Amino acid sequence: MEYLVRVVVSALVVVIVAEVAKRSTLFGGLIASLPLVSILAFVWLYLDTRSTERVAALSYSIFWLVLPSLSLFLALPWLLQKTGSFYLGLAASIAIMLVVYGVLVFVLQRFGVEL
Repeated sequence: MEYLVRVVVSALVVVIVAEVAKRSTLFGGLIASLPLVSILAFVWLYLDTRSTERVAALSYSIFWLVLPSLSLFLALPWLLQKTGSFYLGLAASIAIMLVVYGVLVFVLQRFGVEL
């Protein structure tokens, strides 16, 4: 039952963002930019483990991994404008983001940062 509640609450967040964005991209973007998924993950992880250390480690990893995800938000509008194709632009921006993830993880490892 607890797992079902987690799935429903998490799915509701996505549905709310999509519905609000239909009416206002500003408010949809505002809600989507909130770290709601991260907050839910912190709560679920803490309830499962009662470990503040695991929650802190997750928060630290999220901090570093948010940085490369920003490349998607920069590349997508540009690619949509250049290609005129939603699916091509989305796929290419995801590919760019994945490359940036790889580069960041490689660089962090070089500096001794463990995620």
